[in-house]
Amino acid sequence: MALATFAGGCFWCMHGEFAAIDGVDRVVSGYTGGVTRNPTYEQVCSGNTGHVEAIQVAFDPAKVTYQKLLDVFWRNIDPLDNYGQFCDKGEQYRAGIFYHDDNQHQLAKASKEDVRQLFKLPIATMIKPAEEFFAAEDYHQDYYIKNRTRYKIYRQGCGRDQRLEKLWGKHKP
Repeated sequence: MALATFAGGCFWCMHGEFAAIDGVDRVVSGYTGGVTRNPTYEQVCSGNTGHVEAIQVAFDPAKVTYQKLLDVFWRNIDPLDNYGQFCDKGEQYRAGIFYHDDNQHQLAKASKEDVRQLFKLPIATMIKPAEEFFAAEDYHQDYYIKNRTRYKIYRQGCGRDQRLEKLWGKHKP
């Protein structure tokens, strides 16, 4: 298995998009990119840890390419938002790709350039080396399954799907 790490705002909304992909073994919601060891949700939400909410994807490269994962990532974020995603604002909700090797780094940079060419605007999404990843608390794992009604209300109220359709159209990779 290989790893891919993405930050796309609220990890609840990113989790299901990747878990549904054939070749993805598991998706873990968590925190990365900050200075606090073993941060809690409350600490990350304070905006003082430097962490972002992220997902870590374990995938079989023989079944799904990293490029496919990048395509899914881009189609599930607002790459133009410099200070969060959708209704979630703050440092902890910034979008980013955290690469695990040079190949992922090159593919991430090329995909960002493709998105920049598409929108003809600066792309706010960061690309950084993967750092230590801390799994979020159990109640955040598979939230979209465990709390279907609350998740649906949150996602709808946040305007995520409406903004994604405006940016990317109805097509899903």
